[in-house]
Parts: sequence; C-alpha cells; structure tokens
Amino acid sequence: MHPMLVTTEELDAMLDRDDVVVVDVRSKMAFMASGHIPRAVVATWHDFSDPNSAIKGILDPDIACLEKKLGALGISNDRQVVVYSNPFDNWGDEGRMYWMLKYLGHPNVRVLDGGWIRWSAEMRRFECGPDKPRPAVFKANVDPSLITNKAEVRRLVEGPHPDTTLADARSTEEYNGAFQQGIARGGHIPSAVNVPWNQFCNPDGTVKPVDAIHAILEKQGVAPGKEVVCYCTGGVRSAWLYFILKLAGYEKVRNYPGSWWEWGNDYTLPVVNLKEQQRPPIQRTMPNKPPTVH
Repeated sequence: MHPMLVTTEELDAMLDRDDVVVVDVRSKMAFMASGHIPRAVVATWHDFSDPNSAIKGILDPDIACLEKKLGALGISNDRQVVVYSNPFDNWGDEGRMYWMLKYLGHPNVRVLDGGWIRWSAEMRRFECGPDKPRPAVFKANVDPSLITNKAEVRRLVEGPHPDTTLADARSTEEYNGAFQQGIARGGHIPSAVNVPWNQFCNPDGTVKPVDAIHAILEKQGVAPGKEVVCYCTGGVRSAWLYFILKLAGYEKVRNYPGSWWEWGNDYTLPVVNLKEQQRPPIQRTMPNKPPTVH
C-alpha cells in the first residue's frame, strides 16, 4: 500500500487509538443520515473557504482561523489524520482536505483507499449520530510551494513555460466550453491540457495502481519531471488531481484554488473555447435594395 493511502483493514485496527483523527469530508447530511466510521469528525471544504470572497474555492487567508477550526476537530500536529469520502458521490473532497493539510504543514495525512464505498461494502463497524471531536492544538507551517493564484497563473500563460504543465481537472465538456456551470465564460485557460479528475479509481472506489496512473497522465500530456499546476472550477477536483500526482511521484505540484470560478469570471483574462471555435460562421446578407422611385 502506498504511504499516502491507508487500507480499510489498517484503519479498522487504528480506530481506538487517541493519536488518530478520522475526518469524514462528505456532506454533513450524509454523515448524519447514512452513518459514519466510528469516532470520525465531519468537515467539508466550504468550512475553510475565505468568508470575504465570492470565489468560494479560495482558502481563508486567516491562518489563525484555520488553525482554530482544525484544532476544534481534534487535529493536532502529532495526531495522524485519515481522510475519507464517498469516491463516487463527491468532487474529490478528500483530495482537497489532504492538500489543505499538507499546505498548512501537517506531517502525517493519509486517505482511506476506497473510502466509505469500500468500508460499507465490507460491512465494517459504523456509528450514527453527531461527531464528538477531541479538541487539540494545531500550529500551521505553511508551504507556499503547494499553492498558486490568478496573478501567477497569468504570468505563466503569457510566456512560454516548457517546464510547467497546466492541468485542467474538469470534465471534457467543461474544458471544451460546452458546459459553463453558471460561470460567465466557458472554456479553459490557454495552454492547459485536460486531465479529468474522475478517471483514477477502480470500480470499488480504490485508487488505481501507480503504473496505470502514470499511463493515463502521460497519455493526457502530463510528463514526469515537470512542474504541474492544477485547476478545476473551485480548487476541489484539482486538489484530488494534486493528490494523484503526488501519489504517482510527481515532485512539483501546485493547486490553484481560485480556478475557473475566478478565471472564467474575469474578462481581462484569456480563455480558449473550443465549442465556440467549432460553430460555423454567421452568414450575413445585405437586405434587398428597394426600387428607386422616380
């Protein structure tokens, strides 16, 4: 098993340890309605967004506030964190929590391989009701190399960037511009390659072997040895792609949490819309000239 992942069997044996915090990143409704892994706490990526920004994918810049929220969940620097979700009923939320914790410098974060799908399929123990966090103290040690912003991405695409790949983790329809998801403009950031986030799991929800992941990435234009900048709509699916890339051994990977939500709504920024390019040109004809009256 890859060290970034934990099996259901391993987690089951760890649940009663006080140095382990299990974080369920499904919706709070799902946590309450369908049950959850014993002693798990619930948190969604929205809980950590910038409350002063309309771009909800942007992380709260108030690091002290993030520390307080994570500590209230029972997350401390010396407790191992295991994150899980339903791999087929989310947007890569476990990747977003993983990325955020690594950005904030947590030294020991893993993702449950197969998530709630595999856990429940194996009929492992669960409980119902609200979570009961064991409050702790978390101190961040921010790693700025894991994040990027609109200005940095703009500088990237305005010049040649042979050593950096821009990876769009959205669906092909979103990338092409056929689906805009309520954003002013459809399409993608110039020079980006399309690497849909939802192609890296097996039917049971577990992550595909590393060699299979490498084959997918290289086929879609993400060569090893280069830096990769990931984006999607709000930095969630791209955070899952970040997780996959790190698992596959890519060393330099950054997430752009503002993503298309920010970029597509800014008319000063360039976009490529393949759907618009495929439309036939509008045929314009001059109206018939009325007869001259003498």
